[in-house]
Amino acid sequence: MSDPSAARARTQLIALLQLAYSGEKAAAYAYHGHAASVGDAGERERIRAIEEEEWQHRTRLGEMLLELGAGPRRVNELRAAMIGRTLGALCHVSGHFLPMYGAARLESRNIREYETAARLALACGREAWVDCLLTMAEVEWEHERWFRGRVLAHWIGARIRLWSEPPARSTIRDSMPVRTRAAELPPEVALTL
Repeated sequence: MSDPSAARARTQLIALLQLAYSGEKAAAYAYHGHAASVGDAGERERIRAIEEEEWQHRTRLGEMLLELGAGPRRVNELRAAMIGRTLGALCHVSGHFLPMYGAARLESRNIREYETAARLALACGREAWVDCLLTMAEVEWEHERWFRGRVLAHWIGARIRLWSEPPARSTIRDSMPVRTRAAELPPEVALTL
């Protein structure tokens, strides 16, 4: 890779994918404990489905790292396991609001993280990854929306100022300079890619 800007984008992409890979582990562990702490069967099933989507993201991110000749950072992995399992355990004692609030905030950040990863992938010649990374951003948008709804339904959430609501899901692909395959599909199909 002789282009310095492409090399820089590759380095940044690797670092971001490593963080996201470990972050998905932390989130999945936390959601596992969160689901076990929820009394409502419908909420429990939705949180379990979200946990499974986080594991799917992690698998794909790991494949991308391998294709880049990189792997996860051990320190990130250890930290992720510790944080995720701790948060999962705390869900059993922290009540309903805090886990929902924390999850919604985390998912909000993840949307932007995957959008950034898609731009970096494009900049370093990995155009084939753009669609996958944007689909992950869209899935995280759905997660944030669901958790935000749980927060707003709680009496505390209805009385506090929340973080900025992410722009519409459709805007995730709007800023990309390439037309992506999932943008041409109905949302329910695009989420399964």
